[in-house]
Amino acid sequence: MSGHGEQDAARRGFDVADAVPLLLDQQGVVTNWTNPAEQLLGYTATEAVGGKLADLLTAGNAQRVPDLLGRCRAGDDWAGLMTARHRDGHPVPVMVRVLRAVKPQGRSALLVLLSELADSPGWDMSRTVLEQMVSGSAVGFAIVDTDLRYVWSNSALEQFGGGPARRRLGLRFADVQPGLDPEPVEARMRHVLETGESVTGFEHVGRARSAPLRETAHMMSFTRLDDDRGRPMGVYYSVVDITDRHRARRRLALLDRAGRNIGRTLDVMRTAQELADVAVPELADFVVVDLLETVLRGAELPSGPLTEEDGAPLRRAGHRSAYEDLPRTVQEVGTPVVYLPGSPPLRCLATGRSWRQEQLDPLALGWTESAPGRPETTFLELGLQSVMIVPILARGVTLGLTGFFRRRRDPFREDDLSLAEDLVSRAAVCVDNARRYTRERDAALALQRSLLPRRLPEQDAVEVAACYRPADELTGLGGDWYDLIPLPGARVALIVGEVPGHGIDAAAAMGRLRTAVRTLAALDLPPEEVLAHLDDLVARSAREEGSDPVGTYGQAMGSGCLYVVYDPADGRCAMASAGHPAPALVSPDGTVGFVELPTGPPLGVGGPPFETKESSLPEGSTLALHTDGLLTDTVTGSTAGGQDRLRQALQGAAPPLETLCRTVMDSLVPTRPYDDVALLLARTRLLDAGRVAFWDLPTDPAAVAEARRTATRQLGRWGLDELVFTTELIVSELVTNAIRYATGPVRLRLIHERALVCEVYDGGATTPHLRHPRAMDEGGRGLLLVSQLAQQWGTRFVPDGKVIWAEQSLTGPDDAPFG
Repeated sequence: MSGHGEQDAARRGFDVADAVPLLLDQQGVVTNWTNPAEQLLGYTATEAVGGKLADLLTAGNAQRVPDLLGRCRAGDDWAGLMTARHRDGHPVPVMVRVLRAVKPQGRSALLVLLSELADSPGWDMSRTVLEQMVSGSAVGFAIVDTDLRYVWSNSALEQFGGGPARRRLGLRFADVQPGLDPEPVEARMRHVLETGESVTGFEHVGRARSAPLRETAHMMSFTRLDDDRGRPMGVYYSVVDITDRHRARRRLALLDRAGRNIGRTLDVMRTAQELADVAVPELADFVVVDLLETVLRGAELPSGPLTEEDGAPLRRAGHRSAYEDLPRTVQEVGTPVVYLPGSPPLRCLATGRSWRQEQLDPLALGWTESAPGRPETTFLELGLQSVMIVPILARGVTLGLTGFFRRRRDPFREDDLSLAEDLVSRAAVCVDNARRYTRERDAALALQRSLLPRRLPEQDAVEVAACYRPADELTGLGGDWYDLIPLPGARVALIVGEVPGHGIDAAAAMGRLRTAVRTLAALDLPPEEVLAHLDDLVARSAREEGSDPVGTYGQAMGSGCLYVVYDPADGRCAMASAGHPAPALVSPDGTVGFVELPTGPPLGVGGPPFETKESSLPEGSTLALHTDGLLTDTVTGSTAGGQDRLRQALQGAAPPLETLCRTVMDSLVPTRPYDDVALLLARTRLLDAGRVAFWDLPTDPAAVAEARRTATRQLGRWGLDELVFTTELIVSELVTNAIRYATGPVRLRLIHERALVCEVYDGGATTPHLRHPRAMDEGGRGLLLVSQLAQQWGTRFVPDGKVIWAEQSLTGPDDAPFG
């Protein structure tokens, strides 16, 4: 087909018989020039072909050519008013329409139709040409004068409100579109008139008068019209309905905002509130989120929807309103919500399907049971007109439901329900993650509570306070631990330790190690022997479990431990370390130092034997036992300078230990520390001298009677006459055994603390054993008698001998201070 034939076909297709055609290539270069074009603009074909369309326009209009060519190449036709330049220099106002898909000789080209608008000054233009150019177009076109009053519009503009074109004449935009805010539109018209700069792609959102409840969106473009002297005559503008595109864009923006704002924490209630916050006011005027109480507890739920007979209790987890009056009429967050049988919310829970109603019955009451003292309220009184109920489902589990309500807005449509379901489904995953986290965190905390002491036991040897902060904030689990264990003779063992790693594996290894320490402490061994037994235990466990190629569960290899024994009777303190930092020591005058303690190897790795350091501590001294996380720099992760920071935090040490412990922890450890941190503070006490009595005894069997009489007199001074009989028997048996079987000096000591403790020291190194003599045996009943009379008894070794002790309760047989 020839080029002229294609042009004729295009003319017939677009009904522009009196328009002047010309052809351009994709770069806007003229490739075909006709006689009508020469008559309109004065250029011959030789002068025009090969030139650019921009060269045929005045300077102000030529700047728009790249934009309109780009749009046409992308597949969009373009129509608008421009001013061409005649060969002799005078301006020619023209209506320009650029069409794509003209293909002479198989090459893509652009067809440009030019129609002269004015034969004389002013508005004496060819309206027939305008109407022909835009006839059948879905795009609205109009021209306003310099007072922004309509002088012309096409029939397509009627769909945007304002009535037929003849009714617009002489009116302004605000007169024909009262439901829309006219100021943004007229402000751009005035800008175009004043500057001559065109405005394209302006979006205007509002509500048309023909559909006041329905939000609409329009895209508008504005161009100034000038007369032949370059003076502004008015503004030509076009308008396109982009409501669907606007709603789709807002939908994507809402979902994007939901992705960023919902589920920022692993808190169920907060996640539910974030869902309500995101949906108001973009999607609804009022939103409520109700979750099953089992979800809030983090409990496991049955899969699938619930039945109305289940009677699953719900609780208000979040709500948000665009109006101040609505929150006062509904249940507050955290309160139970009871829906009436057969109500839409319960049906949604039962079916697992959403429900939408464009128009609520204004006289219907709400669906929930009214709280006592609260009057029932109708939907009319609440102002609620349209509703959507969407169940919260995640991984096949029903978690609750979400209610969306609107007031004075267009009713919810099907696409609104689809958006709400997308929004709730995204939030449901976050709620379920938070529920699972709640369950796992509760389990982890229960495990941690079972591994760490819930409270430190009461005793008179030291005043204590402890703090623990795990590096794993999500689970609260770590490998550091602390403990206080009462020992016989009013003594206490103070322990801190740490297992490598974090989380549940480290916590499991810590639990095993702590249990072993408590078992060894019950044997009343010296600190270096306790650590030696622990070292053997860890090494043996590592050998037995070392066949696992990916490591072992709860491996304690390389753990550190500090074991301290303090005796309040004389203020003596013995401590040993296995790969653990030495404790800080705050003197009664407030000066801070660090114990010079030989540090043995970590548990299980082998090396030199452990050493015990003994010293005497003045009453009121404070020991700060800690794990190395307390010394770690929060920025670099290094422990360099850690002792100086701890020294500064402890300086003075005057506040109560609980306050001091929290202050030290908060000043040195962030909320999420680099490493687990345990801190145990112990302020020493001394037993009152009147509560401790001791006697050196000769190694003569006659000394046994004197020991009994001496003990009886001491019990009388303490007011413990009811224990005289049993104490005499215990003293008699223990002293007799020491004189008969042991060597060296013998000493008797009575301690009146929370229990009555009888201790007999001798220089022997053999351990007495409990025997079960036969009826005819003459001996062997001494320790058996002691075990029957005393609440507890045992033996502990000291550097130059041993001590056999027996303890009697002061309050009753079941009151055991240790064990």
